[in-house]
Parts: sequence; C-alpha cells; structure tokens
Amino acid sequence: MYDLLAGLRVVEGSAFIAGPSCGLHLAQMGAEVIRFDAIGGGPDYRRWPLAPGHGGSLYWEGLNKGKKSIAIDLGSPEGRELAVAIATAPGEQAGLFLTNYPVKGFLSHAALKARRDDIITVRVMGWADGSPAVDYTINAAVGIPMMTGPADDERPVNHVLPAWDLIGGAYAAFAMTSALLRRRATGEGAEIRVPLSDLAATSLGHIGQVAEVLASGDRPRMGNDLFGAFGRDFVCADGARLIVVAITPRQWSGLVTALDLGAAVAALETELGVAFGRDEGARFEHRARLFPLFEAGFARRTAGELQPVFDAGGVTWGQYQSLHKAVTTDTRLFTENPQFQTIAHPSGLSYPAAGPAATLAGEARGAVCAAPRLGQHTDEVLATVLGLDSGAIAALHDKGLVA
Repeated sequence: MYDLLAGLRVVEGSAFIAGPSCGLHLAQMGAEVIRFDAIGGGPDYRRWPLAPGHGGSLYWEGLNKGKKSIAIDLGSPEGRELAVAIATAPGEQAGLFLTNYPVKGFLSHAALKARRDDIITVRVMGWADGSPAVDYTINAAVGIPMMTGPADDERPVNHVLPAWDLIGGAYAAFAMTSALLRRRATGEGAEIRVPLSDLAATSLGHIGQVAEVLASGDRPRMGNDLFGAFGRDFVCADGARLIVVAITPRQWSGLVTALDLGAAVAALETELGVAFGRDEGARFEHRARLFPLFEAGFARRTAGELQPVFDAGGVTWGQYQSLHKAVTTDTRLFTENPQFQTIAHPSGLSYPAAGPAATLAGEARGAVCAAPRLGQHTDEVLATVLGLDSGAIAALHDKGLVA
C-alpha cells in the first residue's frame, strides 16, 4: 500500500472483475474506497474459487482488499437513496463514483449529477451500446479464440485470463484520476464510460492487428509459434519444457551461441540467402527450417544444464510450470516477492496477499490490508460520510435498510 491518493474518497458499486479491480488499484495507492453491496452480498459475493469449509469467495476477498464495506437494501427506495447520498456526498476529495451498473437507473450519471454537479462517474460496461457482455464474450467477438490453439484444430480456444477485464480495471483507474486532475483545474465533472468492447477493439487497433487483417486477412493459427519473430517451446533432454524468444539481434545471437548452432544456422542462411541476425521476420518465415535445428539443440542438454548457459548468454527464456509450483517455489514471482505479504483473510485462511504491482523506488511499502467483511464499515460510513448519529443509524438497522 502507498499513500499517493491519501484523502481521496471513491464510492464503488460494482461486481465481478473490471470494476472491483479499478477500486482495488485506487485503494492500494491510498484512496478510501467505500464499496456498497446488497444485504447478503452481490452477484460476485460467492463466486468461485471458494475457501474450503464455509465457502467464502477467495475471488471476492482478493479483489476487495483494503476497501470499506457497507451493506444496503438496494431493493427499497430508502436503501437506494442511501447509496445515492453516499456517492454524492460533499467534499473536494469526494464525488468519485465507480460502477458497472446499467447506464439508466438510480445510479445513472444524470441522476447523480442532479445531486452533485461536479461528480465524476466511471462506468465499466459490456458493449458500448449498453448490451450485456463479459470478457469472454467480447473476446469471442473480436476473434482472439479463433487465432489461438493448434494449427490443425479449428475449434475456438477460450482464454482463461480475463484480459479485457483486467485492462478495463486499470484503464478505469487511469481515466478517473485523469478526470480528477481536470476537475481540480476547472471544477468540471465527467461521465466516463469504459466498455469492454471498445477496450478490445482499440487494443487490437493499437498493436496493428486491425490493419493486419485488412491488408492480409485473418491471422492463421500457429500453435505455440511466436508471430512475426522466433519463439516457441522446446523439450530438453530431461523432458522439461522451456520457451525461448528471440526478437532482437542480441537475443538471437545469444540463443544460437548457447546451443552451439552457429555453423548450422550460418549454412542455412547461405542456402536461403537471408541474415537471421538482422531480420526477425526471416526467422519467422523460415521457422519450419530453423525449428529442427533448435529441437536437436535442446534435446542434447537438460534444463539444468541450459539455464546457466542461457543466463550467461543473455537469452530470453522461461520454464513452463504449474501455478501451484510457482506459488510455492518461485522466489521471483511469489515466495520472496515483496509485493506479497501473508495476512489473515475474511475466509479464515492466511495466505500471501498482493499489494500494488507498482513499486515506488526508495519508498517503503505499507502493509497489505485484507478485504472487509460484508457490511463491516456500515456504521462508520453512515456516520462519517452522511453525518448520521447513533440513533439514526440504529433506526436504519431496525428497518432492515442496512446491515
């Protein structure tokens, strides 16, 4: 945790990944993020993976670390009024609302702006026209599953990493802080919509894939081959599988030298009239001729023999491993990574929890805060944000409007 955003208050009414991850990023940079949920929890409160035993959601407590939680009866007019009042509460450092609720309704930008003219709302959406979608359906629509998988299998391959959700959360945090900077200069609020459909489409445009399909048609499947350069998985003498990537001339020369393939590669260059060291595209175009040479080079040595040679030669490589092995043995990723701190969680489990991915060089990292219990801060939020006294808060509890 850092304190770059200390004093800032963000109100979050969201579920699943993109919206909550935006709130998480802001909270881990020091903002006070108040998340409101329906009494009993929202649609993601019991989402898998679940903790053994009582079944608390490890997913929910991972995405809501460091936030405050208030539980409200959002099905009643009185409960909805409480949510609106919290989102639009006064204060120079307040008036920031994050959601993936529908564009229309009691939490629409227009409804909130009527209560606070300078409010900034960031709304993560599925399709830009308001149609429902999630990461996986957007990914299917933009064609990524049709490019993924073995070359001889036409079935789509759904990706297990919700990339557009994760990008969406980060982009939403960036957009909110950008709008806040403008508001501080001009006093102007903003309505920001972040559709996953637009994130996917623009991202593919940024990396040249829109232009590529217009010029050359759809990219074919190519299994694990790296598109446009040299890269693939190879099996070592001990059965271990490594991936190597050679994009730059230095990466290429280091790999060729480490595998003692200089003479064989030079002979192939002479035969084909190319210079692999200078032309990464040539390495891709002639990968069918290069791969057998490298397969033989890997097969001659074990992974343990190759790894120090690769490191000494500046080779860009990685070893395939399960997530369990990475979490339990990989010092760079998990076991000695200062981004993780072992803490107790609402599920009753103690395990390493991730802090912010960014590191502020020379500044101490604060403690990683656990996710709240559902409704843990209900009374605190009602008192500090809305200024209610104990009697008014007790009356809300008695009516079942908060929990």
